[in-house]
Amino acid sequence: MTIETKSKRTTIYLEPDLHKALRLKSATISKSVTQLINEAVRESLAEDADDITSFEKRANEPLLSYDEMVKRLRKSGKI
Repeated sequence: MTIETKSKRTTIYLEPDLHKALRLKSATISKSVTQLINEAVRESLAEDADDITSFEKRANEPLLSYDEMVKRLRKSGKI
């Protein structure tokens, strides 16, 4: 994956312990804090994209209410 040469600057506020852990990890694995944050955001967005794809695939499935699900669980002896 290539990183664009033009980056956007932003300000984020981290909890002190998170910031310390991020700086320590950065030093330990020889990656900048910026690289670590970009990777974390990419992973989070990729997970969202996967979730959206999964929801889209299941869009035509019949809906099952909570009440019906509880009844099925009781009938099958699972609750």
